[in-house]
Amino acid sequence: MAKLCKLLVLVSLMAVLKRAQAEQSWANRVVGEKETVTNLQFYFHDTFSGNNPSAIVVVQPDSTKQTRIRFGRIVMADDPLTVTPYPNSKLVFRAQGLYGSAGQTKLSFIMDMSLRFTDGCYNGSSLSISGINPASNPVREIPIVGGTGIFRMVGGFAIARTYFRNFTSSDAIVGYNVTVFDSKGFEL
Repeated sequence: MAKLCKLLVLVSLMAVLKRAQAEQSWANRVVGEKETVTNLQFYFHDTFSGNNPSAIVVVQPDSTKQTRIRFGRIVMADDPLTVTPYPNSKLVFRAQGLYGSAGQTKLSFIMDMSLRFTDGCYNGSSLSISGINPASNPVREIPIVGGTGIFRMVGGFAIARTYFRNFTSSDAIVGYNVTVFDSKGFEL
């Protein structure tokens, strides 16, 4: 037990040091004796407007078209995920999947998205995010329920913060800080 506590303290200290370096890298991976911890930081660009939208409404009940919450609306997305909030910054992966407005009184989404990596050593791997995203909260936590490739059999969480939102067009840029744990020590 003492050995496990020392390892967790070491992993925690290493994670703090790695977060300080996050401005230089969008991905950090700490491989421990019993657990691998990966921290990812990126920006999700959900764009409905313009000539090449990355998200489209596939279901919209007439009763909620004019409300800000739009309860019951379902969106299909293929959103770029970049290193900075600027749309022309480095693309590191894509969020592909769907989400729906699940809150009747507050903006809240039920999400089922696959985060597909397109860059670096994670290229071809993915993470699955599935759960409630209470978008009316300034900071929210969403579960990471698994993955593929280097992230096979992982779990974790995403902390989301809205960076930009246009309520007229529904365009949004959301910052994500993802922490993934692999307690099996699985390596490709």
